[in-house]
Amino acid sequence: MAKYSVLLCVALSLLLLVTAAGLYPGGSLGAPRSDGFDWSQNFITNLFGARALNGAANPGRWWAVAGMAFHALGQGLFFRHMSRKMPTRHAAAVLQGVGGANLLFSFLVVTPLHDAMVHLSSAVALLGLFYVTVFVFRSRLRWFKFGCPVCLLLGYATLYLYGAGHWGALAIMQKVSLGSALLLVVGLEYFTHRDDFAPPHPGGPKTPATTR
Repeated sequence: MAKYSVLLCVALSLLLLVTAAGLYPGGSLGAPRSDGFDWSQNFITNLFGARALNGAANPGRWWAVAGMAFHALGQGLFFRHMSRKMPTRHAAAVLQGVGGANLLFSFLVVTPLHDAMVHLSSAVALLGLFYVTVFVFRSRLRWFKFGCPVCLLLGYATLYLYGAGHWGALAIMQKVSLGSALLLVVGLEYFTHRDDFAPPHPGGPKTPATTR
């Protein structure tokens, strides 16, 4: 079961958040009186309130909180597992710290500390992904050399839109960034190994190229 813990957390998180979205009464920043959850206009954080933006009670709130809890746990486990694949103690220590901090900050997004926690959890996660990306580029993981920088750029773009207050574009970018990050997490978790990140031994046998 431990082998599939990250995948299980991702699946449960998505299932619970989709359930919460289905129960959301309605209302968005652009259309306060609208019905239901609009994936192109609503933010995931709209699901955490006791009341929806249209003023109605939000029966999906605790489904969303539970979904975020599994999301935070999955992120924490992912970075902890990636730390065991790193070839240097420094990188391993950084990723272990990132895993613990991101678990805490990501879950606190559901609290009144939301704004601060969005910045902290995003910054910590991007730091961890940056470290992973550095070692991916030193490896022969060809597809991940494309996926890692793309996810980094999407993360930075999402933070820019959030800071600049471009809410319309941000509502869409939030889901794009989240979806790409979850795909990358699952890919790195289950399709990479410690040996992929090991430095080549001088004079030793060459590691065969991989298309991962």
